[in-house]
Amino acid sequence: MQKAAVLLLICLMFLQEGFAQQDYTALREVMVREQLEARDISDSSVLAVMRRIPRHEFVPEDYKDLAYNDRALPIGEGQTISQPYIVAYMTQVLGVQEGEKVLEIGTGSGYQAAILSELGGEVYTIEIVEPLGMAAKRRLKALGYRNVTLRIGDGYNGWPEVAPFDAIMVTAGAETLPQPLMEQLADGGRMVIPIGPHGGVRQLTLITRKNGKFKSEKLMAVRFVPFVRQSGKP
Repeated sequence: MQKAAVLLLICLMFLQEGFAQQDYTALREVMVREQLEARDISDSSVLAVMRRIPRHEFVPEDYKDLAYNDRALPIGEGQTISQPYIVAYMTQVLGVQEGEKVLEIGTGSGYQAAILSELGGEVYTIEIVEPLGMAAKRRLKALGYRNVTLRIGDGYNGWPEVAPFDAIMVTAGAETLPQPLMEQLADGGRMVIPIGPHGGVRQLTLITRKNGKFKSEKLMAVRFVPFVRQSGKP
């Protein structure tokens, strides 16, 4: 009798785990359909990876039930993971293609790096907050991402040893364009970055480089945590 009870308990545990995973899959589908497709996200590759990647694995345990809601969430150390729509929009604008070299500034939990990786990019990502960076590194490794290279450091200076980059994504707000990142953008490359005053509304901006000349295009008003420098200040 006792053995039967134990077996029943084990079966219930497996069933609960199965239902939880199924629920997350369903929540991702709702997220894509209602938050992305219902707006202006139409890139099939972006929609596919947003459907596939387990966003709940990139948020703290206390926020897993909110992982697919239309909002940013805290990930610790005063940082956040952007709302799904903003992640998808920035990814769609950047237009990463298979085999391109991509630089991400602000790894955070690693969610955006995972998306860029699954789009086929050779991803280099920099996080200035060491505990976040080390946790993201472990998480990405555990989830099987092998084309993401992470380091701890000041993203303002980029990654000159492996530049130039076909695409650069900055996931923190800067008051002005970081010159080192401009210089590390390949000809024909793109950079997406929030620009504007700290504590205020910023403009998500697309920078393109062609024949050595830069073009800037304002895309939408956004709010982002400040771009933190090595000094600990924005």
